[in-house]
Amino acid sequence: MAEDTVKTTCPYCGVGCGLILSRGREGWEVGGDPDHPANKGRLCSKGAALMDTVRAEDAGGIRLLHPEVDGRRASWDEAVAATAARLRETVEAHGPDAVAFYVSGQLLTEDYYVANKLLKGFIGSPHIDTNSRLCMASTVAGHKRAFGADAVPGTYEDLELADLVVLVGSNLAWCHPVLAQRLRAARRDRGTKVVVIDPRETATRDLADLHLKITPGSDVALFNGLLAHLARTGAVDGEYVARHVSGLDTALEAAEADAAAVAETCGVDGADLARFYQWVAATPRTVSVFSQGVNQSSRGTDKVNAILNVHLATGRVGKPGASPFSVTGQPNAMGGREVGGLANQLAAHMNPDDPHDVDRLRRFWKAPALTGGQGLKAVDLFRAVRDGRIKALWIMATNPAVSLPEAGLVRAALEACPTVIVSDVVADTDTMRHAHIRLPAAGWGEKDGTVTNSERRISRQRAFRPLPGEARPDWRIMSDVARALGHGAAFPYKRPADIFREHAALSAFENDGARAFDIGAFAAIKPKAFDALAPVQWPAPMDAARGTERMYGDGRFTHSNGRGRMIAVRHAAPMERASLRYPLILNTGRYRDQWHTMTRTGLSPRLSAHRPEPLVEVHPDDAGALIDGGLARVTSGLGSLLARVAVTEAQRPGEVFLPMHWSDTTAAAGAVGRLVAGHVDALSGQPESKHVPVRVEPWAPAWEGLLLCRAAPDLSALPYWVRQAAGECLAFDLAGDVAPDLDFPGLTPLEFTDPRHGVVRRAWMDGDRLEAVLFTGADRPQVARSWLVELFAAETLSAADRAVLLAGRAPDGSGAEDGGMVCSCHAVSREAITVAAEDGAASAEDIGRRTRAGTGCGSCVPEIKDILRRAKPAVAA
Repeated sequence: MAEDTVKTTCPYCGVGCGLILSRGREGWEVGGDPDHPANKGRLCSKGAALMDTVRAEDAGGIRLLHPEVDGRRASWDEAVAATAARLRETVEAHGPDAVAFYVSGQLLTEDYYVANKLLKGFIGSPHIDTNSRLCMASTVAGHKRAFGADAVPGTYEDLELADLVVLVGSNLAWCHPVLAQRLRAARRDRGTKVVVIDPRETATRDLADLHLKITPGSDVALFNGLLAHLARTGAVDGEYVARHVSGLDTALEAAEADAAAVAETCGVDGADLARFYQWVAATPRTVSVFSQGVNQSSRGTDKVNAILNVHLATGRVGKPGASPFSVTGQPNAMGGREVGGLANQLAAHMNPDDPHDVDRLRRFWKAPALTGGQGLKAVDLFRAVRDGRIKALWIMATNPAVSLPEAGLVRAALEACPTVIVSDVVADTDTMRHAHIRLPAAGWGEKDGTVTNSERRISRQRAFRPLPGEARPDWRIMSDVARALGHGAAFPYKRPADIFREHAALSAFENDGARAFDIGAFAAIKPKAFDALAPVQWPAPMDAARGTERMYGDGRFTHSNGRGRMIAVRHAAPMERASLRYPLILNTGRYRDQWHTMTRTGLSPRLSAHRPEPLVEVHPDDAGALIDGGLARVTSGLGSLLARVAVTEAQRPGEVFLPMHWSDTTAAAGAVGRLVAGHVDALSGQPESKHVPVRVEPWAPAWEGLLLCRAAPDLSALPYWVRQAAGECLAFDLAGDVAPDLDFPGLTPLEFTDPRHGVVRRAWMDGDRLEAVLFTGADRPQVARSWLVELFAAETLSAADRAVLLAGRAPDGSGAEDGGMVCSCHAVSREAITVAAEDGAASAEDIGRRTRAGTGCGSCVPEIKDILRRAKPAVAA
């Protein structure tokens, strides 16, 4: 902890970028690690802003710093004893199956390992599942069916070696920006062709030589049509299939049945479809990158296998520039699966339905309570909580009250559960509000251990900050509880290296190659070597000098017969379809600068400025009475929410989009999970989050407003509010039917009203220091928001600023800004880019030279090009 430079790993997406933290005069600063193979020094906007969020946590009283039991502060001894007692009492009264854990890809592998060992091995319940169920479960199931193991064959380098990259259901530019940077460079330097397959026109479209805007849910038909085309044109590698693959004939039979009407099923132009098929057939070096648009479906596993079938039929698996590649959503989704974090797994890729694996793990752990069989997957787990079958639930590092479908059911389940234990960094989340026991956990900068990224690369996450308050690492919290339950001998860990060493030893235990996951090379690693561990890809068995870059390139798979399996899959429609009552199909997803439920990124003003409100994106053909920039009510069969409207041709007609990030702590009933039904894939248990029938209707409030304040007031009476971090204050966009009744006692009010136009403007002062300002009117207030935010950084208002405060215009006369932030890396607004374009900038490169916009992570380049097209359609590049 005394070092001035620490190498660690980014806590956001599954790219797993290496970071260098450097201590300077102003504190710690973050930069990309040029030696880390995942990013080679590159960062995205979220990674570059990490220290903004850490400083905001410190300054804003965000952290949970002390244990609490039943609403009162408690010592750790009391909290551990209470946790152990309630778990023990639940088991004694209702059996071990009444206890469940719900964990997270935000945990380190060592945390995950201890959670899995404690619950499955020593409490004796199989019911541990993870929020990775929401993003990766269908890929896991598909990989196991095709390859025999949950293993991604390729590596990021394949994006740079391929001649054709097919992006399926992946907005790579926003969700995995560093990989998009690597692909953009390959396209520029090598001429790599890129096909984007996505119903939406996202920022990733800027990378594409061809965009197939397919009908949502039609991926199986598309790839079945491709497989049939490969067979007809002689592009199937018959020799490879004969030696290494089973199931070609049945898979082809199913594919040909779908291929007859593939253009109609997928809703794409026949010429575009033919071009795609021809490119794949003619390009041996093809990589297919797929993500949540494939996985988050009631048919997700079949979609994965339809893609894998194409690669198995052509022998393009695990070869340089030729492989299927799944990109994960979370930093340690794969590490959690390595240790059995999913309900249908055991540690070290063992199978809970295989008696030999169960016995092997029971003997290794010396855990007589370990039983066979799968536990409840996420959606069913929370239904079991609601039904009273689960009586004690321990939630770690995740916010299921927001992120899960059927959010209303989840909240009701948590409210009814006799014992809810939550370990988290943040004191106030939608989930934490239901906790009986609250346990303060270590945050990103304080954690020490490992994570595994999308290319099977294990990297060290190293602490560079002391633990704040009484926070503890998750592995230690669980080990303390295990000791209180009487299992201390099995949980003797003093440091993360002890856990990693056991995890590695287990991976090699009685493993003759039948299990793909093997890191036996580290089974005797010492703490000093663990501290210095360089990024390494698994498998790395005991006799290996180094990790394994690619898997299955030799045609030897993990199935017992060594062969890959093609799976016969057929197109099937999503579980629900549009109807007269719900005529539009809702797709949910991520914004560029936000992460999950915004407990971290929502603290950063620069990350919040790009999309300060959740927007429901609607095609012009569906807008009807909706107004671009106005408000609308979005309703499904489960619930409704309010959102601002963005009318855009990026959507297909009949489809709308909403982001997943907002919660009840950042918006009035903002959780999109309230709209999403709990339909799941029958094999993987992954929910369908991309196909929700809804209707969208205009909502015309009596007034709209903007509130800036240092401390958040009670806004629960308002039907619409959205919170945004804004420097030294918070910003709230408001709307309602009844005038807001806001007051800040003890402060001096200033007021301007114009009853004729329905305008009310108020400010509250503490002497000469601005504490709050409110603008309301019949329409959305047009004020100089950035200037107003800057006023909160001053201890006193100048006479000039005070004179124009309620006018909402800066002393120089400038008024409302239009469009907000475009480039978060360098804080460049839409207005600044527009001015540069009007002043002669004719390309994104010109804009970069003049403003620096687009010269950071590059994720904003498509938006810069769009601004240029609008400003100078003849010269935009």
